[in-house]
Amino acid sequence: MCRWLWAALIAVLSVSASFAQDVYPSRLVKIILPSAPGSTTDMLARLIADQLSQKWGKPVIVENVSGGGMSIGATQAFRAAPDGYTLFICPPSPVTIMKLLYRDLPFEPTQFTPISLLVRVPNALVVRKDFPAANVKELIGHAKANPGKVTFASQGAGSTAHLSANLIDLLAGTEMVHVPYRGAVPALNAIVAGQIDFFFDTVTTSTPQHRAGTVKIIGVGGTERASILPEVPPVSDDLPGFRSITWFAMAGPPGLPPALASKINQDVNESLMRPEIADRLQKLTLEPMLGTPADAAKFFAEETALWGRVIKEKNIVVQ
Repeated sequence: MCRWLWAALIAVLSVSASFAQDVYPSRLVKIILPSAPGSTTDMLARLIADQLSQKWGKPVIVENVSGGGMSIGATQAFRAAPDGYTLFICPPSPVTIMKLLYRDLPFEPTQFTPISLLVRVPNALVVRKDFPAANVKELIGHAKANPGKVTFASQGAGSTAHLSANLIDLLAGTEMVHVPYRGAVPALNAIVAGQIDFFFDTVTTSTPQHRAGTVKIIGVGGTERASILPEVPPVSDDLPGFRSITWFAMAGPPGLPPALASKINQDVNESLMRPEIADRLQKLTLEPMLGTPADAAKFFAEETALWGRVIKEKNIVVQ
């Protein structure tokens, strides 16, 4: 083929590709959620889906694909075509540490295409109301004086609550006892009943109990005080290097074009910045996490390193 024909063909393909990208989306977009309806993640995903649908003029739906410790939904999103018509909204585990906890995963967390950080909510260090410690320093002192006797609840091995308590052990040199429960609600109820010493819960669900005096919150997991609990200091004030937040992000299948990821990122950020959306997030005690796809990739890597260290050094395994 003549050189000028090659040049003409390349030019046509380039224009076609550009045009296809300019008109994205041209049809329905699906957001896969690896959990059941009704959760905070589900409410967030539907809020974002509604905003994107209005912005794009095309339907954006949320498909709940629960089961397998979130691996079923994550696998479906991972194997989707990298064309922007299947997106993935999830909490930390599927895009960070899941590969460190489970063997033979049918997907590779590090190969997801980071699109956008969405929101975060700090976790709270919740202790039973009669626990003999009024702050984190006293908790550590009590645990050191009573090795193997201080208990903490979690939703199961590898959960944020489990890893957060192990991070205290790792940083403070304590040895506390893990008591797993089937979910956050029974775990918090065990603290209210005085059966367990402490639990890392989101500030969203534990603050009402704290206000009612049925439990005590002695620290928050963010690096700054939480707006909902301005009187409670960060755990890191007494334990440098500690961080425990629950966050949610959007990702795409491996191979999603960077330009498309950037467009979706920009549209998501604009949606989160709308005053009425910011107000709804505040009522859910969720803080927006605006940034670029590169910021999301960097944050994924930092969280993987933080909890990967805990998993390795504390020899955490999931049965």
